[in-house]
Amino acid sequence: MHSCGCLLIAILALSAAAKPIEIRASSVTLSLAKKLDTSGSAQYLVDQDRARAQALIQRGLNTTSQQNRRDATVPASESQAVVYVAQVNFGSSTTEYNLVVDTGSSTTWVGAGQPWTPDSSTTTNNEALVIYGSGQMEGTLYTGPVSLGNGLTVQNQGFALSHFAQGFQGYDGILGIGPEDLTLGTVVENPTETIPTITQNLKQSGLISQALVGVFFEPSSTDTAEGELSFGAPNSARYTGQLTYYPVTGTSPASRYWGIDQSITYGSTTILSVTAGIVDTGTTLIHLASDAFIAYQTATGAQLDSPAPIGTGLLYITTEQYNQLQNLDFHIGGDTYTLTPNAQIWPRALNAVIGGSSDLVYLIVSNLATPSGVGLDFVNGMCFLERYYSVYDTDQNRIGFASTEYTTSTVN
Repeated sequence: MHSCGCLLIAILALSAAAKPIEIRASSVTLSLAKKLDTSGSAQYLVDQDRARAQALIQRGLNTTSQQNRRDATVPASESQAVVYVAQVNFGSSTTEYNLVVDTGSSTTWVGAGQPWTPDSSTTTNNEALVIYGSGQMEGTLYTGPVSLGNGLTVQNQGFALSHFAQGFQGYDGILGIGPEDLTLGTVVENPTETIPTITQNLKQSGLISQALVGVFFEPSSTDTAEGELSFGAPNSARYTGQLTYYPVTGTSPASRYWGIDQSITYGSTTILSVTAGIVDTGTTLIHLASDAFIAYQTATGAQLDSPAPIGTGLLYITTEQYNQLQNLDFHIGGDTYTLTPNAQIWPRALNAVIGGSSDLVYLIVSNLATPSGVGLDFVNGMCFLERYYSVYDTDQNRIGFASTEYTTSTVN
């Protein structure tokens, strides 16, 4: 149950209007703010989203050799209409850098936009390479203090300074909060070496008691909505009811990411049997294996729009068909997480942003373009995560979900 005000390039900015960082017992909470992307690149959302998902599949299947990392690249997020960015300081610099928050990667780096100058508080000895498909970063690895705001500093954090960054217009780098193993291949001289994430180092430094991060996104068709990261403990003020955890799937390649097992029904029709896939803040839409996507299209009676730049590449329905839309249910463990009809549609106020028509209703379920059974058969992106609070627990290798006040809202 989620509204996808996704395509808003959201900048996880420590908002001045609200307290930017709150340090509770054993946890650290950062506020997020959204920003609408009106540059025109959002029209290619489906293409970029799908390319990212397919690259995640290939990277998960490949070995950790540097050659394989070059062959299996992960698209950057600049063609999402919504990305969440954290304001972060590096070394002794007081400059704030906007970093895209990404659960689908784990290397933190800076230098795509504003320059950062190394200082005596940091040390270096290796070169770094991260390739994102629609972009890449080549640079130097550093170890030193990374500040998240209000004096909260993680000491001895590994990060990279980009000397060459392509495909990251509008922000300064990436804040990777995926599993540590996703940093394999980043260290050029030793591609089997991993780099502990900020979440892990917050715990190692004693600043939080658990290596986990809770994510809250507020669905909206404007840039006035809010979001939040909560390191160390879930923020119970952001969700309603029970927070339930599920083990990370054992099925590869989804097991390399924040992967889960789930099945999906539309109304009373099963469109995807129990299979593995991932939860990803770096993906906007919900992507399903091609057979499940076709089943969803058939059940809804939707038509497929022309690809960009002629159309949106999304499924669309009429207003009359929208009134007949049924619930889309995600069955995880023994629990059901529902996307109501309103949560299955693109915010109508943002149709023009993706090159759509004001007269149509666009659905946020897209085709993964691979058949079910490859080991990563769905991606629950931001359109799902705007309706449910999510928690990524490194210590216990599990993912949690809970309803929020926006689970059944009709903001779209």
